[in-house]
Amino acid sequence: MTSDIRIRVVASTPISEELIARVISIEPRVDFISRQDLLPPMRHPGDHGGDPEFRRTTEQQAEFDDLVDSAEALYGVPGENPSELSRTVSANPRLRFVQTMPAGGGAQVAKAALSTEQLSRIAFSTSAGVHAQPLAEFALFGLLAGAKSLPRLLNQQADRQWSDRWTMGLICEQTILIVGLGSIGRATAIKLSALGATVIGTSRHPVEVEGVSRIIHPDDIVNVIGTVHGVVITLPGTATTEGLLSAAVFDRVTPGTTLVSVGRGTVIDETALIAALADGRIGFAALDVFASEPLVSDSPLWSSPRVLISPHTAALNVAEDRLIAELFAENCRRLLDGEELINRVNTHEFY
Repeated sequence: MTSDIRIRVVASTPISEELIARVISIEPRVDFISRQDLLPPMRHPGDHGGDPEFRRTTEQQAEFDDLVDSAEALYGVPGENPSELSRTVSANPRLRFVQTMPAGGGAQVAKAALSTEQLSRIAFSTSAGVHAQPLAEFALFGLLAGAKSLPRLLNQQADRQWSDRWTMGLICEQTILIVGLGSIGRATAIKLSALGATVIGTSRHPVEVEGVSRIIHPDDIVNVIGTVHGVVITLPGTATTEGLLSAAVFDRVTPGTTLVSVGRGTVIDETALIAALADGRIGFAALDVFASEPLVSDSPLWSSPRVLISPHTAALNVAEDRLIAELFAENCRRLLDGEELINRVNTHEFY
């Protein structure tokens, strides 16, 4: 540790004084500046954008801009808005590091359209990993819901119908494809393997992942999709991943396949998904993310009896804010000690 080097951090997204104290206790070389009156109040854990009704006066906005423009590191993207990030980066040549709040924070950086010089000058990192366990649990929940006929059970209960018995799926007899083996995919694989499932995963590079029996390249999904019972999407939204689950892929699924999406909604061609739900190729879909959010009220996904919609809330849990603050503290330590940051954004593909 180099004790005489310090870093000036400004909170540009909501964080409690308790968590600021937690950051400083972990990394005492942080000078953490926060003006709570200039930050929107949080309505619930993980509400990094804060109350949308919050407005600063002209004077308060000038004060806020002066603060973020004085930072060497930012806790969050100002206003969770890429255009505000662009303004701040241009106005602040001292800025060295920005910790984004979302696991997919690279998308915010991409939308800011920063110059090559700015991207090389500033390190950006994401909160990837913080959401791995809650999203892995949601993935497991979705796969179990599909295997255990949740839509039929709910419909029959609503109709007070005691039907004939039927067979349900067994996760321990199923093969599950996890599309994306980052922290969420890896946590999901461990849980599925513990239940006895056979797990296939996708990766663009040779890797060994606990609980995964076979690794395929994403380009081979179309050749494998017909051999699996369930699919879990955990990928970030990038130009490379957009529409990866295409009509061609859905054309080759085994009828009744379960789909769970917890990465980014743009990975799935929603028009193709809607068609696959309509004819039963996808027997059940548990969706936490969508191509455009909020999901429009006239989307056929709302009324599909085969769909469970979660309003991008599966990752939220009471520990999220503390875990992100602790991750930020560790990244500040690494920055000061010249070490590689955790979850540093790839500024070519922005993930």
